[in-house]
Amino acid sequence: MQQRLDASPTVSDPHPARLNEREDKREDRREDKRSFLQKLAEFLHPGPDSKDELIETLVEAEDNKIINAQSRFMLEGVIRMADMTAGDAMVAAPRMDLLSIDAPFDELLHQVIDTAHSRFPVYEDDRENIIGILMAKDLLKLQRAPELNIRALLRPAVFVPESKGLNDLLRQFRDNRQHLAIVIDEFGRTAGLITIEDVLEEIVGEIEDEFDIEEEAGDIFGLADQTYRVSGDTSLERVSEAFGVKLNPEVVDEENHHFDTIGGLVAHEMGHVPKRGEKFSLSGLDFVVLHTRAGAVRWFKVSPTSHLKK
Repeated sequence: MQQRLDASPTVSDPHPARLNEREDKREDRREDKRSFLQKLAEFLHPGPDSKDELIETLVEAEDNKIINAQSRFMLEGVIRMADMTAGDAMVAAPRMDLLSIDAPFDELLHQVIDTAHSRFPVYEDDRENIIGILMAKDLLKLQRAPELNIRALLRPAVFVPESKGLNDLLRQFRDNRQHLAIVIDEFGRTAGLITIEDVLEEIVGEIEDEFDIEEEAGDIFGLADQTYRVSGDTSLERVSEAFGVKLNPEVVDEENHHFDTIGGLVAHEMGHVPKRGEKFSLSGLDFVVLHTRAGAVRWFKVSPTSHLKK
């Protein structure tokens, strides 16, 4: 009797293995059904086969109010950035703002104030020989303790090849908490520098920085070296009045070439869109391009021509 009671559960209960098999078959059918629907949808509405088609899809999504214009712009930036390298987004070597390790403190301070960067590559003897990165805020330590050696304040410089992909570079910046890298060419020479801001701007567009101030705050500022920082949007009348010069009336009043701002006039006279670091003289004034944005000069460094000859 005991054996029959013990055996009864075995007879009445289904085999676990068979239950599992039935569950697996039902799951397979559900998966097959989903796969069929997905394949049907892909057949009726095939996905993009290239990045250009993907961008066109994003445009359609914006037209259909699925995403807004800013989202589309950023997504396009992410897509295009996949094919870009450090060499595509870097500041070229001739336009790099460098500090000399042998420069006196006052000279370093003036250069930091004039250029308004937060980090500077530092070189020794030759501009190709970059020995580290100086944080602008670390200059305060020298001011408080002049006996400090500037070498002790330098941070290691990061070097990347021109061929470094921007996606990989952004990941490196993020993982290592870096903000600036020196770009080198295939021969190991300095090709330029690139910052995390340069990379992000490929996605989100121009990022407002320390040069970007409210218009009502002013457009001409005196600098420590007796030169001036002038907004590219400053009117020609204001520049003429501030510096006591008369801008070339033939150019200003020429038909189809009427300019209201100093940035527009200088760009016309140079014959191309100015780049950061370029210099130009006009009507007794020397202009150095400090900052550009969207194909226009945002800020100039301006001084009377006689100032540089002293």
